[in-house]
Amino acid sequence: MERRGSRDNNRGTWRLKKIKKILIANRGEIAVRIHRSAKEMDIETVALFSDPDRTSPHILYCDQAFPLHGISSVETYLDIDKILEIAKKAHVDAIHPGYGFLSEKEQFARAVNDAGFIFIGPNPETIALLGSKTSARQLLSKYQVPIVPGSVSPLKSLQEGVKVAEEIGYPVMIKASGGGGGKGMRRVDTEGELEGSIERARNESKKSFGDDRVYIEKYIVNPKHVEIQILADSHGNIIHLGERECSVQRRHQKVVEECPSSAVSDHLRQKMGQAAVAIAKAAKYINAGTMEFLLDADKNFYFLEVNTRVQVEHPITELVYGIDIIKEQIRIAQGEKLSFTQEDVKLNGHAIECRISAEETDNDFLPSTGKITHFFPSEGPGIRNDSGARVGTEITMYYDPMIAKLIVHARDRKEAIAKMSRALSEYQINGVKTTIPFCQFVMRHDEFVRGSYDINFVEKHFRSSNVPLRHDTVVAITAAYLKHSESNNTPASSNGTFVSKSKWKMSASDE
Repeated sequence: MERRGSRDNNRGTWRLKKIKKILIANRGEIAVRIHRSAKEMDIETVALFSDPDRTSPHILYCDQAFPLHGISSVETYLDIDKILEIAKKAHVDAIHPGYGFLSEKEQFARAVNDAGFIFIGPNPETIALLGSKTSARQLLSKYQVPIVPGSVSPLKSLQEGVKVAEEIGYPVMIKASGGGGGKGMRRVDTEGELEGSIERARNESKKSFGDDRVYIEKYIVNPKHVEIQILADSHGNIIHLGERECSVQRRHQKVVEECPSSAVSDHLRQKMGQAAVAIAKAAKYINAGTMEFLLDADKNFYFLEVNTRVQVEHPITELVYGIDIIKEQIRIAQGEKLSFTQEDVKLNGHAIECRISAEETDNDFLPSTGKITHFFPSEGPGIRNDSGARVGTEITMYYDPMIAKLIVHARDRKEAIAKMSRALSEYQINGVKTTIPFCQFVMRHDEFVRGSYDINFVEKHFRSSNVPLRHDTVVAITAAYLKHSESNNTPASSNGTFVSKSKWKMSASDE
């Protein structure tokens, strides 16, 4: 019986096909993460590695490993021909792209399918449709999904930009049509700033994504960044796995995420989940995806974008809902139905994730390079470490700076914050500076503890020179938390301006 799921390239149809071997077209922690789920499903894995990654953990875990012979992303993890050549040599059935790199490239998904392999992700047409923010806005403007007011097509001229900005009112955001991760984004407060901002956004978008198209949308003041995880199989079943809050960001890139959001009620969760499922249906979506929204102070939510891949922060959803998202991706890709229904999805406790990246939090998050000389992740009940590094790992300028993800799960948010604070105080990495001190700062801050923070948290409260270069003790963190619990007084925050420009090269960054 023919089933949608895995493409039979000779017949142009879809059929159920058991995946026995997967090539992981990525590196670092996500490559290790994919390998682990695959092995539990009795599936062999194949790793790729660039010259700098020749001693990385992901190549030690996988059953086979092949060199990409090169250093930069362009000549290694972004080289489609090299990857497909290795896939053929290794005789794999499927390719998992992870996140970043080629994961949201329609041409890669198409090339994988055309070469006779299963692409573990959405079909190429869906990636193309939703990969362009303006295409997605055009699609959803026809459905009852709230979108941020603004243009639904790329700007054709400065005059068009002036007209749109006047209609929706300042401040506005100039955004790249075909990218993310804060690249090609500019806030504009007056008409006099518009022309220069559009030009700079175009140039940055062209450099980062090879696409200089930009559009304008209304700047939502002090919103929260809330996203909904969805899973859709090839049999028409679509479910959502609640929300993640990702409002602690610097340079429009996430650092701390939590699930669920303290700002989302059961009723609002249902409404946002229904909107996310409607987006998936409109786009004929198959596999895992994330629908991102902005949530304003009045609890109005607006569609932001779709990420057509697994997210960096997917583990917090897995811990709260007890569902392995990577395994579901593989099952969907081989033509199976979802292993659960919406009624089976039950929220259980609270989870927080901190991204441990090689950056100098005492120096405006500038990159920190070098060799890891000591690596001792924290342990204990309710703690998960997703890492792609070990002692001897060289942190270079060529790839994303994230070393690991520290994730905790507890009965409620208060306990999760206390657990994360303890775990951060025990986490030890020597050889490079990391974001651990910043994450400790977040866990201690009254606005985060109350859950009242928004995407401007860093700009409002963080001054890098005030972040300690040592790990705080468990006693100090616990005392700060208890002080909040016993008093409603809000401590004076560190008012500082957050201005920095990362030197990291655009490579595998998630968002």
